[in-house]
Amino acid sequence: MYNSFGKRIIDLALTFPALIVLSPIIILVVLAVRIRLGSPVLFRQVRPGLHCNPFTILKFRTMNDECDVKGKVLPDAERLTSLGRFLRATSLDELPELLNVLRGEMSLVGPRPLLSRYTPYFSQRERLRFLVRPGITGLSQVRGRNDLSWKLRLANDVEYVRRCSLALDIQIIFITIWRVITRRGLRVDPGANMLDFDEERKGTRISQPGS
Repeated sequence: MYNSFGKRIIDLALTFPALIVLSPIIILVVLAVRIRLGSPVLFRQVRPGLHCNPFTILKFRTMNDECDVKGKVLPDAERLTSLGRFLRATSLDELPELLNVLRGEMSLVGPRPLLSRYTPYFSQRERLRFLVRPGITGLSQVRGRNDLSWKLRLANDVEYVRRCSLALDIQIIFITIWRVITRRGLRVDPGANMLDFDEERKGTRISQPGS
């Protein structure tokens, strides 16, 4: 019942005030990104959401578009700017996701929306993460954030789906605020310390019904 109705009500009740309170910071970030990185200010990427339906996630840009001498885009770590590192370290790059919450594509709390190309590599149990809306923060974020292995992250996602409740969401939100303030478990470039999920599971692609 909470996941079907109450969770959406809580999302809207908290997101509207958050946007109002954070609007001066959002305006400053928009200006900083526009001046330092140019247009567009927002990073957009299609990711799988509730029931694996695709949606466009919104974030503030943190990387430039620099290419090598052959015109190939440089690796993420080389395109991440000092402003981008600051935005990631403070989680300010995630603020546009509040619009995703208002549109019903995301929730404040839930499994983080991962790249679309990862989807074929989830086990049947791990695909339970698609039974709830993806979240701005989640159980994995408060249990170690980017320090967790893929196996532990996905296990936490499944645990969240099975334990989803108002009390758990409130707990995760408060712990997230504390972790953002203290920056515990944060890596601004997590890809530098672990393989991408599809790379890690190469050769173990899961066949889905109808595929």
